[in-house]
Amino acid sequence: MSETLKLKLDLPLLLPEVPQVRDRCVTQLVDTLKGKDGISEAHITEADNTPQLCIHYDPKVIALPRVRELARATGAQLTDRIGHLVLQTSSMHARAARTLAARVQALEGVLEAEVTPTGAVRVEFYRQRLEEPALRQRLQALGIEAETPHAPGKPHAHREDYDHGHGHGHGHGHGHGHGHGHGHGHGHASHGAGQHAGHTHEHEDKAHGHAGHAHGGPLGEKSELIFALFAGVAVFAGWVVEHWQLAGTATSTACYVVGYVLGGWFTSREAIENIRARRFEIDTLMLVAAAGAAALGKWAEGALLLFLFSLGHSLEHYAMGRARRAIEALAKLAPERALVKRDGATVEVDVADLKVGDVVVVRPNERLPADGFVVAGQTSVDQAPVTGESMPVDKRAVPDAQAALSAFDKLPAQHRVFAGTINGAGAIEVVVARKASESTMARVVRLVTEAESQRSPTQNFTERFERIFVPVVLATVAVLLFAWVVVDEPFSASFYRAMAVLVAASPCALAISVPSAVLSGVARAGRGGVLIKGGGPLENLGTLTAMAFDKTGTLTEGKPRLTDAVPAEGVPAKELLAVALAIEEHSDHPLAAAVVVGARKTLGAGHAVPAVQGLQSITGRGVTGIVDGRQVHIGKAALFEDIGGTVVPAELREHNERLMAQGRTTMLVRHGDRYLGVLGVMDTPRPAAREVTAALQRLGINRLIMISGDNQRVAEAVAREVGLTEAHGDLMPEDKVQAIQALRANAGKVAMVGDGVNDAPAMANATVGIAMGAAGSDVALETADVALMADDLSQLPFAVGLSRQTSRIIRQNLWLSLGVVAVLIPLTILGLNIGTAVLFHEGSTLVVVINALRLLGFKQPATNSETTVSQAFVRPTSG
Repeated sequence: MSETLKLKLDLPLLLPEVPQVRDRCVTQLVDTLKGKDGISEAHITEADNTPQLCIHYDPKVIALPRVRELARATGAQLTDRIGHLVLQTSSMHARAARTLAARVQALEGVLEAEVTPTGAVRVEFYRQRLEEPALRQRLQALGIEAETPHAPGKPHAHREDYDHGHGHGHGHGHGHGHGHGHGHGHGHASHGAGQHAGHTHEHEDKAHGHAGHAHGGPLGEKSELIFALFAGVAVFAGWVVEHWQLAGTATSTACYVVGYVLGGWFTSREAIENIRARRFEIDTLMLVAAAGAAALGKWAEGALLLFLFSLGHSLEHYAMGRARRAIEALAKLAPERALVKRDGATVEVDVADLKVGDVVVVRPNERLPADGFVVAGQTSVDQAPVTGESMPVDKRAVPDAQAALSAFDKLPAQHRVFAGTINGAGAIEVVVARKASESTMARVVRLVTEAESQRSPTQNFTERFERIFVPVVLATVAVLLFAWVVVDEPFSASFYRAMAVLVAASPCALAISVPSAVLSGVARAGRGGVLIKGGGPLENLGTLTAMAFDKTGTLTEGKPRLTDAVPAEGVPAKELLAVALAIEEHSDHPLAAAVVVGARKTLGAGHAVPAVQGLQSITGRGVTGIVDGRQVHIGKAALFEDIGGTVVPAELREHNERLMAQGRTTMLVRHGDRYLGVLGVMDTPRPAAREVTAALQRLGINRLIMISGDNQRVAEAVAREVGLTEAHGDLMPEDKVQAIQALRANAGKVAMVGDGVNDAPAMANATVGIAMGAAGSDVALETADVALMADDLSQLPFAVGLSRQTSRIIRQNLWLSLGVVAVLIPLTILGLNIGTAVLFHEGSTLVVVINALRLLGFKQPATNSETTVSQAFVRPTSG
């Protein structure tokens, strides 16, 4: 059987400046390589917070240099072929966004175009057929005008060209006091990926202008609302004049005509845009109905229709603008100026001019200007704007600033700070680790803007429905126009009925029901420290019934702790801990560190620790040294079988077995021929884990599964402790992917919760990938569908609860909008007048918008964060 090797190449070198891992270019690169002879698999993974392309190849079929060459050539080909442009413009109506997207999509050389109601414009284009300057000119001609952007940071622009070739063999490495690990052989090779100039995966932070009709007007952004209100005044004035006979018919008709002009001004502009894009949208239907009413002399009803339709439109615009402003408010949290120490003096500079390595002075109660780490002073920082944490987080200086700068992503939370967060009572100095355009806050805003272009399944359904429904409505109206031929009635009666049906059947509320709810949900999540990338993940998270968790660092704290110290019969507990502390404090093993911290905590600072001589590590088994002239051995039970001497007492063996059954990693301690006891070490569950799993079950997630690389017994012990329903242990990264695929086959939709780095392949295969602790982590932000900014499990019920509520509101809006149409159509055919149809029709539009805006006030479900896992350090010998 031929051996399969793996080659890992840094993705940014193959596809420079690709905006995110889930980009179309990345997918094409992977799919192209999978089809080559000798390459069995290609997928994206991560190492040191850098996305990598991992290629599995058979060296007997294809050589390593050829694999590298294929990857480089494919990346270069895609880079030369496809360009990306992402712009931000003003918010608009959902229908205007669709029309504008259709017009951009129709441009020669455009591969794909998306325009969202909040103004995000994303265009993919073929470079050979359309150059970027020409594309910008054409977009400007369509009304999408953009300022010249300030160039965002390009972290990979000058990166050294290298890759890592990993020939994975098999081996087992054993560590002190715990089970087997997995060994890999590493081979290194070099290549030059090159910097393919001109590959435009570009993001523009600011853009102004208008898209079609949607923005601006003689009175600014609120023009349509003002026009609509004045149209309402004109309609009301006409009704008063007509009803109370204050003047002749000509006066009331003049008032209604003014209502027509003001109410139809923006609607007619949009209808013209639709016709130019060869689309029949609702605006066109409304204009036809109003014109028909005027032709019949029903000026009042036609003016009322245009007034209410225009009012609904402007409120829809307001809803989209409010959702977008909730997101933009994040970007404005960071201050515009910062105090920087330069050349022995403190000077004030623009935040945009900060450089990596600058030392910034932050006074008490000021907002932090950049992502970085504390080098002087201590304080507590309110991180709620970025991570959603309710309590301030204590911060103190790093011991080594140079080391911290080179490993910013891996720094503990007590040292890291983020732009836009609020300093507490202490003055601090912070080293800038990221430029303003690359801060966590800036990336979140950018990613949310991109996420708006990802439509939800329901949104796709409603748009398909509208594309079919609108022509059917037009055909039905055309048939009803000739009802006078069959029914004994004048043409005017048939025409009036047809216009009433046209009003009743227009799916205005349907068009806005989903996008308004999705954008409100995404905006509310962002305010709570949760980044949800669009309608798809939002809806899927709201409907799934199974969730898988990684163990280490997700359900557990990721740091082993001494949980048990069981002395042998007749041995004082303090003697057991003192001898263990004496030996283990000279070891650099993670489990030794856990024993040291736990023993010191229990013994107290003043307890004397005996001296140690001749310390030696016994590979894969334990450690030995001399204390008080006698040999001490600490290690797993198998160590004492190998070295001989006194046999482990039966009672101590039982304690050891019991602790192992509870998922502990155990170590026996023997001093000379005398056994002192057994120590149990475990990566303990997070304090909030049990309450979070209970909250998820209350929300309807019935299957909670752990997938872990730890042995099955440890996985089951942790699962029991935190309240999971299933546990799967002994899984390699490839096995985790298969486990997720199997769960999807059985349970349908499955979410995967991990740290976004090691778990990226499994997260990519889940319906929804959820990354924890994404603040400051590029990879977690890019690979996950949902990113919990804080390293806090209690954000998970909030994200799921919000998604559930969004799904409920989407269903309510759909039933209401479709229900009103279903009721009004037969009623208008049976004779309901246009005025009543208009009131119910436009009323339903207002209701769905207001219903969607309720999501902006969603309250986080309460979780008992005070829940703690009780663990006794010292247990009685009686068990």
